[in-house]
Order: sequence, then structure tokens, then C-alpha cells
Amino acid sequence: MRLESRRFTSYHVFIAAAVIGFALLAVLMVPRVHAAAPQSGERLVTIHDRGVERGIITKKNTLRDVFTEAGIRLDENDRVEPGLDEKLVTNNYQVNVYRARPIVIVDGQVQQRVMSAHQTPKQIAEAAGIELQDQDEAELLPSTDIVRDGASLRMIIDRALPINLTLYGKTETVYTQANDVAGFLSEKGISLGEKDDMSVEESTPLTANMSLKIWRNGKQTVTREEKVAFPVEQVRDANREVGYRQVKTPGTDGKKMVTYEIVMRDGREVSRKTIQSVVTKQPKKQVEVVGTKLPPVAGPAEILDRINAASRRHGIDANRVATIAKCESGFNPTADSGYYKGLFQHDPNYWPARAERYGYAGASIFDVDAQIGVSTAMMAGGGWSHWGCDPGA
Repeated sequence: MRLESRRFTSYHVFIAAAVIGFALLAVLMVPRVHAAAPQSGERLVTIHDRGVERGIITKKNTLRDVFTEAGIRLDENDRVEPGLDEKLVTNNYQVNVYRARPIVIVDGQVQQRVMSAHQTPKQIAEAAGIELQDQDEAELLPSTDIVRDGASLRMIIDRALPINLTLYGKTETVYTQANDVAGFLSEKGISLGEKDDMSVEESTPLTANMSLKIWRNGKQTVTREEKVAFPVEQVRDANREVGYRQVKTPGTDGKKMVTYEIVMRDGREVSRKTIQSVVTKQPKKQVEVVGTKLPPVAGPAEILDRINAASRRHGIDANRVATIAKCESGFNPTADSGYYKGLFQHDPNYWPARAERYGYAGASIFDVDAQIGVSTAMMAGGGWSHWGCDPGA
């Protein structure tokens, strides 16, 4: 059964407003439990659980051990972010605990009660083993009868209609929320050309598994199923060294039906033009965690000490600065490439003005302190792009 519309009575609105109001009041009234600052070898783990913020000082290396140590009990359906068995590598963590709650899933004539800590309909459905097509719609709503449902939330699934589309000779089952053929064409981005014909009128209402055929008269056309590469989102982790890469959420390729208009001459293809491209399966984004922390740089202790001191004054990464100096000059204050000069290889034409601007007026381009002072000041102001050796670029 498809859901053409959803209507709420004033009673339903009152119930939803009451639930939201009590939730806001609970958030305003919850206590916060703070912990002292961690000592050497310890870490501060701040746990957010049902509106309560609790700080724990611990030497444990995983959240599972931290929770055991603190006597915090978890149900098998509860979720924790970061993961319970992820190794703790920094001295300060913010941890969110999502407690499972009962949800009634309404999928047409079928109702299913589940315990879930997931927050979005797609996550809830996946955990419950319910397959959703890209075009299916699902919505979380307050229950209007908690006694009947045994839950405060209902998840309503509005299933998309399957349509057997034959597009220029290629047949594929696609899904839609449209009500008629005209809406389907608009939703899928299908534009009919002057020489195109269709098996039904655009005003025809859609029904499940109906057949819709589109073809082109005249020139030769061919339709191919092609891959849609998944996008990649990279999450930069400053606690992991450069080169670290972990796939947090694997991506999957999508599919599309691409129709080409082909011009043949003397039995040979002389031109090919894309006339339609319909995505039949959306790609799933891949999320990767990549390290950005630079390893310690080896070099002359005296120069590294000065770089570290200047970097601290400007609040920038000393390892990043030292890596640039090593790459540009090999830590040689008298380095001369024939044009660029000094520890950070400055342009002699710009050096006098830069030195004056940053408090080293008249300093030699080979002056170590001036090179470090000018360079770190420029970097702190966002001028990293002056150095092609910048590892953070």
C-alpha cells in the first residue's frame, strides 16, 4: 500500500509538541559531572549518556575497558562512538552513548517492533534487515498510541514503485515516487527528442511493475550499463601520522544506463553522442580516515630548537616547519641554489621587504634567526603556499 499523503489531527500535533517539550526540559535540567585534569599517562574520557556528561580519568586503552572500569552497563543494541574496541591514542576523548529504544516499523501491511540506537531511518532499516531502495522514503514520527505500539516512535516506509523501463533497447527495473509517466520522466531526467516514441501517454498513471518503453526512430542507438564511481570523503586525523589510512565506511559503485546515438558510414562508426544517461543505482560514498601528523624531523639540534621556539610563539606545527626547512635547504643556513637563498630559500628580491615587515630590517638573507622568524611569521599568517615543499599542502 503506497502512502499518497499523511494527515495529522490537532491531537497528534499536541502529542508531538509535548514529547519535544519534555525532551528540551530534560536537557536543561541534566547534571554535568566533571573530572580533574589528567596526569602523565592518563587520559580524560568525557561520556555523554542520556543527557548526562561524565568525565573519567583513566589509563585504559579501549572504551570497552573504560566502561567496565567505570561500571557503565550497555545493552547489546546500544551504540557507542567512537567504537568500543578502537584503540585510544590521545589524552582527551568525547564519547557519545546512544541508547536503544523501541521503534515500530510500518512497511505497508507489515509491522515490526525493533530495539535500535540508530538515529536515521536508513540506519534503523539496515540494522533491522530491511532493504530500502534509493527512491524509498522513510520517516520517524511520534507514536499516537504508546500503549498499542509499546514504543514512542513509529517509522513509516513509503515504498517506491518498480517500473520495467526499456530505454532504447535496454531493459532495467527502476524505482520511482512519481504518480504518472510525465512525473517519472521528470524525476529521471529523461528528455524525449523529436524522433523518440513511447509505449504509453505521459498522462498514464503509474502502477507497480508496469512496462514503459522508449525508442528512437531513424539513427542507430545503443544502450550500455556503466559504472558510477563512488565518491571518497577523507576525514583528517591529526593524531595519526602521515601515511595512515583506514576505510571507515566502504564505498560501492553505482550503475547507470547510458544511451549513445551512433553514426555509421561504410560499416564503420564515425561519431558517437550521449543522448540519455539514467542512474539506476546511486553510488555509496566511501569514508576514509587519513593521518596528518608529521613524524619528528631529524636535523641539527640548535636549528630545530630555534624552529620549535618560533613555532610555539606563532602557534603552528613545528614538525611541519622543520620538514620544509629540511626539504628546502637540508638545514643549511648558507644554502644558495643560484637564485633562492638561506635556510628557507627566500627570493632575494622580496627578502628586504619581508625582513623589515616582520622585525628583521637589514638582516642578511643568510641570517638563521631572521630566516626562521620571517618564515614562521609568514606561515602563521597563512603563507604556507610560498613553499613547494610544504607537506600539509
